[in-house]
Amino acid sequence: MSTQINITHTFNASRELVFKALTESEHLKNWWGPKGWTFEVSNSDFRPGGVFHYSQKPADGSVMWVKFVYRDISAPEKIVYTSFFSDEEGNIVRAPFHPNWPMETLNTITLNEDEGKTTLTMAVVPVSPTAEEIKTFEDSKELAQEGYAGTFDQLEEYLPKI
Repeated sequence: MSTQINITHTFNASRELVFKALTESEHLKNWWGPKGWTFEVSNSDFRPGGVFHYSQKPADGSVMWVKFVYRDISAPEKIVYTSFFSDEEGNIVRAPFHPNWPMETLNTITLNEDEGKTTLTMAVVPVSPTAEEIKTFEDSKELAQEGYAGTFDQLEEYLPKI
């Protein structure tokens, strides 16, 4: 698949610490998602086949549910999971912000440490997208990259607190 969003961010922290912040719900709730949104964890089972199900809500909007299903975990260097918008029960639903956003994406995060700094590389690709979903995904790449960059900036601020 050539349709892909790529994000890279380097943290002034060890790979183990970044991995911990990425995988433990008590840390994720402090930095994941858009700035200023509330974040509630419904289910956190970090293992291949496990699920991370959460809700997020802007101050002036409706709650959105998201679910991850972990596929591959190689601590502390790699996490592979699918993600999709869901209802409160975890059933897949259309993205609340666009009717043609891909129903599901495959997300691969790799962590590489060099001299005490960790570079996170994330690739996001749609899973079995329709032609309309590919177009929406392509048209949204820049906005998605900005969103992930903001989220990883929040992680950068949070890491010293762990």
